[in-house]
Amino acid sequence: MYDPLKHHSPGIGENYPNSYWFNHSGLTPNRPHKLQKDINVDVAIIGAGYTGLSCAYHLATEHKIKAHILEANQTAWGCSGRNAGFILKSTGRKPYSRMVNQWGESVAKGIYNEACEGVETVNHLINKGIDCDPQAKGYIRVAHKSSMVKPLQEQAKLLKQLFSYDAEFISQNELKTSYFDSQHAYGAIRFSDGYGINPLKLALGYQDLAVQAGTKIFTASPVEQVISLDQANSDKNSYKLITPEGIVTAKKVVIATNGYTPNEFHSSINSRMLPVLSQIIVTRPLTNTEMSQCNFITSNVVMDTRALKYYFRKLPDNRLLFGGRGAINGKDAEDPYYANRLLTVLKSSFPALSETKIDYSWSGWICMALDDLPHIVKGDKNGNLFYSAGYCGNGVSFSVQAGKRLAQQIAGQAVPNLPLYNQHLPKFPLPAFRRIGQWGYFQYGKIKDRWL
Repeated sequence: MYDPLKHHSPGIGENYPNSYWFNHSGLTPNRPHKLQKDINVDVAIIGAGYTGLSCAYHLATEHKIKAHILEANQTAWGCSGRNAGFILKSTGRKPYSRMVNQWGESVAKGIYNEACEGVETVNHLINKGIDCDPQAKGYIRVAHKSSMVKPLQEQAKLLKQLFSYDAEFISQNELKTSYFDSQHAYGAIRFSDGYGINPLKLALGYQDLAVQAGTKIFTASPVEQVISLDQANSDKNSYKLITPEGIVTAKKVVIATNGYTPNEFHSSINSRMLPVLSQIIVTRPLTNTEMSQCNFITSNVVMDTRALKYYFRKLPDNRLLFGGRGAINGKDAEDPYYANRLLTVLKSSFPALSETKIDYSWSGWICMALDDLPHIVKGDKNGNLFYSAGYCGNGVSFSVQAGKRLAQQIAGQAVPNLPLYNQHLPKFPLPAFRRIGQWGYFQYGKIKDRWL
């Protein structure tokens, strides 16, 4: 499997993984729309995922700027088409309590407002006619052991005090009788506005909106090199993007590749990201008897409190999606050990599913940031190159907000004065040893989740 820390290209026109999302997307094999000549453009966006598509759409509809997107493989081939499909009010992994301690309440509220606006933007775009199989609203955060119940209650209290954001506390008994009966659930808090979708169909809907607004998208057209033309004047061409069959000369460039960014791709983002594999399995359709024995009533999206989190949801055809961490290196990504490990955890959570099988299994790269926050910023001194990265596995809704803010920055408009937009992704110390650090964190996480 493509490994961003090992390889210099994600491929050319690679097929989608054999995921549940792809097989329920209605997609059929298409001929790639390659870039096959040299072109001059105002804005070139690298990556046709949520961020790039949102940026292009908002550039066209709000700023009358037509962008060109360059995608190595297919639209949403990366994490935008592989994630679990959770629409949440989230930005990275940094808790709001830490934001308050570091920056004060005003900044924390500003970041929370950005997360809220991200969900509102997604809802607005879906309401334009995107068919992405949205399910009943509700996000359940589960205490995976009894000692995590109190921290969950404190989290709910903080959200209420700071942001007037209500979270309902659910006792262990109520969780088992009204939502699902898991052996690893000791209580939960429930937010009423999160929900699940088919993430690939959502991305394809964004693609349709962007194209209708005038965006041109070239697939099977990986950017192999970004060459600066050293122009301080933003009205002049600033960069050349080298692809296999054509050169794009652009005034402004957006790097929107997040966890799929190739190794040593550009000086603005080198050593600032840690790509981490997330693994997902989807079971065969469960019988009514199995559902009843698990008392699996809810279609809400669910995540637990582990350091090495598990997340799951019931899909429209009575399958269960279950996800968690995957392999450390791309070469091990397709080892069945990781899918079977998730199945073992699923069966231990729901013993009635001891006979269930896996119908789909796939993995994808998410992008971890050293400070647990995404950053959407200018990547060069002249303000002609921008990047957005570091969603930390929580980018389904916020990446759309990030794309909207990128469009504003490209158009010369001010964006909120927040660390998301005025600070670069911090560099990892000793970047050559990132994977060793990741392995160490996984070992710590196992101990913390069980014993601490």
